[in-house]
Amino acid sequence: MHRLLLALLMASSAAYAQDVVHTPSEQAPQNAGGADKKTIRICDEYGCAERPRSYSSFNPAAGSNPQAEQRLQALRELAERDPRAAYDLGLRHFRGDGVRQDSYQAIRWMREAGEAGVVKAQLALGQFYLMGLEEMGSDPAEAEKWLGMAVDGGDKSAVKLLSEARTAKRNEAEYRRWVNLNRSYWYGYWHSGYGYDWHWGNNGWYYR
Repeated sequence: MHRLLLALLMASSAAYAQDVVHTPSEQAPQNAGGADKKTIRICDEYGCAERPRSYSSFNPAAGSNPQAEQRLQALRELAERDPRAAYDLGLRHFRGDGVRQDSYQAIRWMREAGEAGVVKAQLALGQFYLMGLEEMGSDPAEAEKWLGMAVDGGDKSAVKLLSEARTAKRNEAEYRRWVNLNRSYWYGYWHSGYGYDWHWGNNGWYYR
């Protein structure tokens, strides 16, 4: 009798194993982008965004660095007084360089600098508002305002960009296509194409 029950249980288990269907979440993830994709999708509490594969975000859990925190605090205090330092701080927040990547803080400090006449900050804001940052969507009117200020400040690259933005804006579909076509270029350039104006040395920040 015991042998008969054991045989029935074994047969039932084998049949169940054959009927199990694995869901997609149980399967190995596929590499949809391919090895040659130049960006990687990064998600955190601030949202998701495509970033260059070389991107490295600030990790506060990696350990405290009192000297780095001192330098950062000194840069924040300097940014409150000098709009050129506000530009640097905004750029660092955009990149996640030494600070947590934070689009809202990037916009905040760039606006501080742009409103004070820093042309590079005005250009940055124009492109940020054109492409949209993470969960913040594109704002063509705000972009045009900042690009116009950059043009008035003498930035020749903003002249062409402003003209293209105005032309594309005449048609919503064309505008979206134009923004999507340029977004990865703009994003990558602001991550690596612009240097900082302030550098740390002898226990203080110095304008180069």
